[in-house]
Amino acid sequence: MPANASTETALLGGGCFWCLDAVFRELAGVESVESGYAGGHAVRPSYEDVCSGDTGHAEVVRITFDPTVVSYRDLLRVFFTIHDPTTPDRQGNDVGTQYRSVIFAQNDEQRDDAKAVVAELEAAHVWPNPIVTQLAGAATFHPAEGYHQDYFERNPRQPYCTYVVAPKVAKFRKAYAERLKRRT
Repeated sequence: MPANASTETALLGGGCFWCLDAVFRELAGVESVESGYAGGHAVRPSYEDVCSGDTGHAEVVRITFDPTVVSYRDLLRVFFTIHDPTTPDRQGNDVGTQYRSVIFAQNDEQRDDAKAVVAELEAAHVWPNPIVTQLAGAATFHPAEGYHQDYFERNPRQPYCTYVVAPKVAKFRKAYAERLKRRT
């Protein structure tokens, strides 16, 4: 879904996109989340291409959000809550440049906000190691294959979802209970 005049877009990578997708779908103010790839050189990367580590792409989510409900800085705070930004090119057992922590700032304001949030977290000593999240400029987004979209919702009993995604979703729900979308 393309952003309209009242929405903005964020492009974030923090390990496997299934985790980020599952969390951001539940955050109030987020209108859509799409898993995909960004930051590489292949024209039409596939999941298999990206997993090889040869394309330079990261697994990312494209988030369309309403900034009057949730700010970009708040999106970044959630982002940093649900992954480890101190491990280069890995999240848990997922290892490779495709799993790097990266923010693709869409404009100067997002770049400044990202720098400010990282500085805030570093000053608070949230992690014992420094944040290594890459701050990159806008990049072409390539949607992932259909079976990757809303993966956790459709496959909650899949072992990776049970042991990796579900704990991140639970952590998010606990930390941001007041920011969850209301279920109807």
